[in-house]
Amino acid sequence: MKRIGLAILCSALATSAFAAPKDCEELRKEIEIKIQAKAVPSYTLEIVSKEEGDKHDRAMVVGSCENGTKSIIYQKNAD
Repeated sequence: MKRIGLAILCSALATSAFAAPKDCEELRKEIEIKIQAKAVPSYTLEIVSKEEGDKHDRAMVVGSCENGTKSIIYQKNAD
């Protein structure tokens, strides 16, 4: 019986860890690493409010963070 209780507790803790909101700077850095791996020479990543992100083309929004209150916008710059 103790094992079942322990298994349920561990499952609940693991679920809450996966549901934790992502920090915007952390997510921006992860996205930046992926972009640099594709050798994109010049680009901009900008963290904006969700409302501001909704004004942009959906293809430009590459991430959502802080429980969906902010968006990360990608723009490839001209060389």
